[in-house]
Amino acid sequence: MKFNQFKAVIFDMDGVLIDSEPLWKIAMEDAFQSVGCKITRKDFQKTVGLRIDEVIVFWYNEIGWNGLTPKELEQRIVDKMVELIRENGKPLGGVVETLHYLRENNYKIGLGTSSYTILIDVVLETIGLRDQFDFVHSAEHEEYGKPHPAVYLTVAKELGVQPTECVVVEDSINGVIAGKAAQMKVVCIPEKSHHPNPKLSLADYTFESMEEMLTDMK
Repeated sequence: MKFNQFKAVIFDMDGVLIDSEPLWKIAMEDAFQSVGCKITRKDFQKTVGLRIDEVIVFWYNEIGWNGLTPKELEQRIVDKMVELIRENGKPLGGVVETLHYLRENNYKIGLGTSSYTILIDVVLETIGLRDQFDFVHSAEHEEYGKPHPAVYLTVAKELGVQPTECVVVEDSINGVIAGKAAQMKVVCIPEKSHHPNPKLSLADYTFESMEEMLTDMK
């Protein structure tokens, strides 16, 4: 992969910068079980990459519950995630080195995620990498979340580059679709707790880890 053909690298957050997917499953399982929904962590693979409000609407339509409104359940999950990230958050292997390499080589660096701004702030504070990003953006500020390309198009615009000058680093099929729909090249580093998804072959490039991607960059 010739990274020198790009001007910007845009990262997803969950499962790319931080191993937060297991934390999401804990927070969601606890919240859904508190309202009587017998949803397991395996079930949540159906909604990986969606905004949390879209996840809740999906399961509300599929199963339904009483006691809390979807918005109240959403807040319970977000509050739990803040707690779990502060207790357990750390960057995935190769993330710090990759960001430093990109910075040293004058790439613009963006972050585009389905997670809410409050969670972006907690993650970047916890792993100490906020100053590595030129622009960070949550799909909560877009009409549609991933797989819609809006979040990535906004990041490219704010970075001052064309979408075709960007490469996106993703871990989920919804994220891969979002990057491709934005007319960006997409690197996929599959999140290890997901079942292998053959649809991830839609990505332009695939690596087993961020370390492997960094080696290829150099």
